[in-house]
Amino acid sequence: MHKPISITAISSISPLGKSSIEAWENYKINSHCITEKEFLGKNVFVSKIPVEAKKEIEALRQSDSKYDTLDETVLFAIYASRQATKNAGWKHSDNFGINIGSSRGATALFEKYHESFLRTNKSDTLSSPTTTLGNISSWVAHDLQTGGPEISHSITCSTALHSMLNGIAWINSGMCNKFLVGGSEAPLTPFTIAQMQALKIYSKEKGDFPCKALDLEKSKNTMVLGEGASMICLEAGEKQKALATVKGYGYATEILKHYVSISSDAKCFQKSMAMALGDMSASDIDVVVMHAPGTVKGDISEYKAIKAIFKDNVPAVTSNKWKIGHTFGASGALNIELAVLMLQHQKFIGIPYLENQKAPQKIENILVNAVGFGGNAVSILLSK
Repeated sequence: MHKPISITAISSISPLGKSSIEAWENYKINSHCITEKEFLGKNVFVSKIPVEAKKEIEALRQSDSKYDTLDETVLFAIYASRQATKNAGWKHSDNFGINIGSSRGATALFEKYHESFLRTNKSDTLSSPTTTLGNISSWVAHDLQTGGPEISHSITCSTALHSMLNGIAWINSGMCNKFLVGGSEAPLTPFTIAQMQALKIYSKEKGDFPCKALDLEKSKNTMVLGEGASMICLEAGEKQKALATVKGYGYATEILKHYVSISSDAKCFQKSMAMALGDMSASDIDVVVMHAPGTVKGDISEYKAIKAIFKDNVPAVTSNKWKIGHTFGASGALNIELAVLMLQHQKFIGIPYLENQKAPQKIENILVNAVGFGGNAVSILLSK
């Protein structure tokens, strides 16, 4: 049995709003947060944080001259981290650890500086320090004035859940009793969009739902990119103030056959989910929050993995990507937020275009999945 670890706060800034309270209100509405934006003369689907949230980010940028040159990926992380640690009642003197990851890092700044270099053959003075991956956690540590360990990493789309694994490992080792973990992503840039289009996975849907995540009957890929950040406060033991308890965790990696490959029945997910369950009966799981990026192969293979683990007793399954798009390195933490909100409010958030979707009779145990390029799967088991 894994040692229990408490989630004492979680906060986000995302297309759902600038807090978990706003996120929950938007989750209860059966409409998505996806819009169209022009990139290189063509309209594409994207999921942006709301105008009011953007204003808060700009206010944060203007609050300190040092923040003026930071990428939105870093500003999103600072904003969500301030909320989460405040809600958890943490002080900088607690010397909590920080592990915040990102799939792409300072995306907009990197593209801006590289474009300038191609034009002038010179690099801007701040191009390196403001685009290195470690600058996310280091700026959050500076902003929160904590003296604990700080870690940054990128493990593509499972980055945020790998942050959770790292935080859990530090706490279980006794080297730290509190860890701030999560992911941040601001990928709505021309080059990043073009990369996804080159993979032929980006949505061209004409219907009411541009991203058809978990629609297993779809014949076309429907991934949509979104932006946002979500931060989770972890503490050792079962705390009375806990929003949820981490009861299990699992991880696995596919044997690569292609740069973005995953097996037809997602063996990496089968292994990570089985590891997260441990001694718990599969029948005790009420909901699985799937990674489900909206691609044909990705959605089907993950569902097949769930069928392989749960057999004839597949629990209720859901995803948030139909609503907010795929936020790359932040997506796993936003999945955790959805799971925590369902546990708190005892309400299942389903997907409106799926007919006869199974809803749970109770919500006590939720399995949360994430996977990235290369089949690096993580599963986290949350309980009330």
